[in-house]
Amino acid sequence: MAGAARLGPGAEELALLEQLLGLPKGNKYGVQGERKVPVLQTNNGPGLTGLMTIAAHLVKQARKDQLLGSTAEEKAVVQQWLEYRVTKVDGRSSKDDTRIILKDLNIHLEDKVYLAGNIFTLADILMYYGLHHVMADLTVQEKEEYLNVSRWFNHIQHYPGVRQHLSNVIFIKNRLYTNAH
Repeated sequence: MAGAARLGPGAEELALLEQLLGLPKGNKYGVQGERKVPVLQTNNGPGLTGLMTIAAHLVKQARKDQLLGSTAEEKAVVQQWLEYRVTKVDGRSSKDDTRIILKDLNIHLEDKVYLAGNIFTLADILMYYGLHHVMADLTVQEKEEYLNVSRWFNHIQHYPGVRQHLSNVIFIKNRLYTNAH
């Protein structure tokens, strides 16, 4: 695992995903280019490149295709959120970008349990991994500002096998004090 952390966040996430899916360890990950795009070395032919491509490959390898969505619409929504993760979440460069992402997600999750509606998918897993350090750094007030994101994030971090060695992000639900004098 220490080797994966040195490779960059994408490779580390893929190792976490492998474990979550119950796949045997042993995949060889590398990175490519300045943006440290993950690469999976395969035994036959060229390697696979990109977080989403490799993640979808691992899901299929584990025969857990339901994580990619069941209906055509679910599959499209999962794809959309995976793309959002790579382009927006991984591409953010400022506090403003982060705020926009959290606001977008907060609105989207207003009437949903998971990103793709009522089913847990690869989009939830990879968005959770991509936002873990962001959520860990938020103040209690900021977490309350993005209540739907906080609810979703807390739900995903308690989903069996997802969090693994990542720290548990605390969400305070009750007031420890009152304003009464």
